[in-house]
Amino acid sequence: MIEGKKLVVVLPAYNAAKTLKQTYDELPFDIVDEVVLVDDASKDDTAQLAAKIGIEHVIVHDTNKGYGGNQKSCYHKALELGADIIIMVHPDYQYTPKLVKSMSSIIANDVFPVVYASRILGKGALLGGMPIYKYIANRLLTLFQNILMNQKLSEYHTGYRAFSKEVFDKIDIDLNSDDFVFDNQITAQIFHAGFQIGEVTCPTKYFDDASSINLKRSSIYGLGVLWVSLQYRLQHWGLGKFKIFKLKS
Repeated sequence: MIEGKKLVVVLPAYNAAKTLKQTYDELPFDIVDEVVLVDDASKDDTAQLAAKIGIEHVIVHDTNKGYGGNQKSCYHKALELGADIIIMVHPDYQYTPKLVKSMSSIIANDVFPVVYASRILGKGALLGGMPIYKYIANRLLTLFQNILMNQKLSEYHTGYRAFSKEVFDKIDIDLNSDDFVFDNQITAQIFHAGFQIGEVTCPTKYFDDASSINLKRSSIYGLGVLWVSLQYRLQHWGLGKFKIFKLKS
């Protein structure tokens, strides 16, 4: 626990056997209460390894549900376990688990209800080997999103995120896509619900075993990001009504 609040780390996994143990071993277990791994129908032995290294809560999807579908299973299980704070850490070791303490502390001390680890604050992305085309796309999409959503995040596309349970009491993640655009939909939902998002600087690593999507999927994701941002602006101008922004009563 941290400041009397239960901390659950969730690991959305797909073919993560080569990097899972390294990620797991760096988690700060002096404050982490439970770890949940959701295996999205991996083709390797991710689930078996997770059980072997001591992860108590391992969920295996019979079919691949997509990155968004994986996160839904992660967050629902964490809330079922009574989490006060939920942190998503990718088990591909692209992000260091050593920031879990800092991110959870910000939420536990009621500074921000949501914290994103940004690869863009500082020079973490480029120094870590982010391909230049991805860096440029990230910056352009983030600029577009900040303008339409009237925010000032340095990055919307990080996969390293921490949430207070109160966020899930108000937004409905099941209304979101099961694909990669889920990340941007939940961000739009958070802002729509009136929550703020804090950021911490995060180094990153790009290597062969780190997860990545190809150019075609990246292009589809980018178009999805633009549409979510436009939906947000139309909703706030009263020119549209979109189901993802329906708040829980």
